[in-house]
Amino acid sequence: MNCYAKQQGQLAEQAACDYLVQQGLVLITKNYNCKAGEIDLIMQDKNILVFVEVRYRKKTKYGTGIESITKSKQQKIVRAAKYYLLENKLFDRIACRFDVVASAKDDEMTLLWLQDAFWGGWGRF
Repeated sequence: MNCYAKQQGQLAEQAACDYLVQQGLVLITKNYNCKAGEIDLIMQDKNILVFVEVRYRKKTKYGTGIESITKSKQQKIVRAAKYYLLENKLFDRIACRFDVVASAKDDEMTLLWLQDAFWGGWGRF
């Protein structure tokens, strides 16, 4: 990833975070990294812990950010979320969901927040 793309991704993550805070979510952490993977944002929505994947696309001509969340990417996010929950002793203590915030800059910057975008499959640890 080139420097410009990384900077655009960071700007998109910050815009998504700001937007979600405006919607009432509380930021827990940004860019959580572990051996299982990375989660862009971990937030709290009332009594639900929300793992947020932020996807930026310069243009949506070849697909949106939401469409870029493959099954493989979902599995990586879920593994990292499980690691976070175990590390923080929260696994059986809090409800969770997986959201996606897609941003694109076709003519102007747009954000699309998809709540409960995919299922964590907790039964398959």
